[in-house]
Amino acid sequence: MLLNDILRRLRFALSLDNKATINIFKLVDHDLDEDYLMNMMKKEDESGFLPCRDKTLCLFLDGLIVKNRGKQEGGPPPGLEGGQRLSNNDILRKIKIAQSYQQEDMMKILQLAEFRIGKSELSALFRKPEHRSYRACGDQLLRNFLQGTVKKHRSDASAT
Repeated sequence: MLLNDILRRLRFALSLDNKATINIFKLVDHDLDEDYLMNMMKKEDESGFLPCRDKTLCLFLDGLIVKNRGKQEGGPPPGLEGGQRLSNNDILRKIKIAQSYQQEDMMKILQLAEFRIGKSELSALFRKPEHRSYRACGDQLLRNFLQGTVKKHRSDASAT
């Protein structure tokens, strides 16, 4: 799944305009140019499209955590190192933390997208990769979670 799609869907679900999005980046001491943001919001086939990088999405999600939960003692959350990738599990974990979702909340959101998952399957997504019960989060699950998030927060709109 393209990181641009994830950022676009989260912004839509949470009703974040450009100014609010830029302010979220500022919460983690990152200045984002509005033109750059607008180019990331474009579809792949549109002129001026810029890919959203892993580090950019990580900064946005960390900013969302700070916005909703406050700054953590001991400094900012650790960012991605050069070349490090943001997995679907990482994205889901950061959304869970930012929105203060419990397991039941996440299951209800997935049900809104008509995606069924068991409690043990869901908890396996949040385990460390070394754990024997770890499960990688696929694009379909993440896509359905974002669709359910749109339905939960934007009852006035159809999911994109």
